[in-house]
Amino acid sequence: MLLPFLIVGGLGLVLLVISLVLGDILDHFDIGDGAISSTALAVGLVVFGAAGALTVTWGLDLVWAYVLAAVLAVVAYLLSAMAVRSLTRSSDGVPASALGLTGVAKSDVSSSGGEVSLDGPGEIERRLAWSDAPIVEGARIRVIEHAGTRVKVVAD
Repeated sequence: MLLPFLIVGGLGLVLLVISLVLGDILDHFDIGDGAISSTALAVGLVVFGAAGALTVTWGLDLVWAYVLAAVLAVVAYLLSAMAVRSLTRSSDGVPASALGLTGVAKSDVSSSGGEVSLDGPGEIERRLAWSDAPIVEGARIRVIEHAGTRVKVVAD
């Protein structure tokens, strides 16, 4: 009687781990145009398995185990889908423009790369940078180009 719940819960746990490591895998298959989150689906499956197994061990009829597990799984799916959607919306994904900002080279910067720390509002982390001419660590720099999270710098 517990086996179906354990299988569904186990599959949900595997999907949850895969989703947390690789990201939302259903996005890669264009299923539901992003309406279905593999993370939320995995949470629903885990809750279904756990709720069903607990209900059976409490001695309730098998019908009630399936009903309670399904209701709790749907609630868990909806809550986690809303949480995933909210977190996705809150992450802007587009870094603020750093054009014209100045800062300090935190490592040697060349055409192959380096790191800089910028003096600007919200610039609390180091950024990956590159430069046409070599810049030594500790030199003052200025951003002349912005590509994603990386910046192209020149000695200031």
